[in-house]
Amino acid sequence: MREHGAGGEVRTYEASGPGAVEPGASGPGGVTPGASRLVARALTLAYEDRTVVDGLDLAVPDGRVSVIVGPNACGKSTTLRALGRLLRPKGGSVLLDGAELAKIPTRRIARAIGLLPQSPSAPEAITVADLVARGRQPHQRWWQQWSDDDERAVTDAMARTDVTALADRPVDELSGGQRQRVWIAMALAQETELLLLDEPTTFLDIAHQVEVLDLVRRLNHERARTVVIVLHDLNQAARYADHLIAMKAGRIVAEGPPGEVVTAELVREVFGLAAVVIPDPVTGSPLVVPGMPYRPESGF
Repeated sequence: MREHGAGGEVRTYEASGPGAVEPGASGPGGVTPGASRLVARALTLAYEDRTVVDGLDLAVPDGRVSVIVGPNACGKSTTLRALGRLLRPKGGSVLLDGAELAKIPTRRIARAIGLLPQSPSAPEAITVADLVARGRQPHQRWWQQWSDDDERAVTDAMARTDVTALADRPVDELSGGQRQRVWIAMALAQETELLLLDEPTTFLDIAHQVEVLDLVRRLNHERARTVVIVLHDLNQAARYADHLIAMKAGRIVAEGPPGEVVTAELVREVFGLAAVVIPDPVTGSPLVVPGMPYRPESGF
């Protein structure tokens, strides 16, 4: 695999066993960095005859927040769908705990991996509380349809996403931002150890974007959740990621700590954007400042 070094160079490191070993201290919840339950090997993904991702290798660091960034149509969301078994690989494989995802029973996957896709759809007239409760289905059996644990998980998820007051409202009557928070609540109620989120800040104003990403960080640190997020906002990605993955044209261009990955050279290579990268005055993470905007000449 490749990661962008502090001086802008690309360096390689070898995968060991099911995942790549990444140096560093112990992560949240005592998770050892470098361990990877979720791994993609030589992954090729396509829609009919159009290849979107080609020969991708990725080891998701356990106990960390990984963020995938890149230009439109580079394969970010497609990769996330494959990691959640929503898309069957054309070549290569996705492994969970060393076993091919395609060969693992659906219920077991649903208890291990929670996935919030980019454009989820809800049944007509379903209420907020009922939709969030569907996140508990993988934990239920025919002889035990609802438990105190289910009730606690749903209540906690709705409180954390600030949708408790909407519990009896039909989902299709909510604003886009409210619906997005309800979907996130359903994913949280699933209480999986791995959480995949595709553009979770879509439709949210800046205050709720920060709340959602702060929530993701709290879940990671307080409950040792492994999280993979697709984001368009490079500055938000740099601020919230432990591990940043930059993609272009279906391949990983660079990956590693944001402070090493996000450079002016990387932004130019991946996004075709001239920019200056400075320290964020609040967090110290990389902050991308685009070049001079267009200004009409005087007299026009």
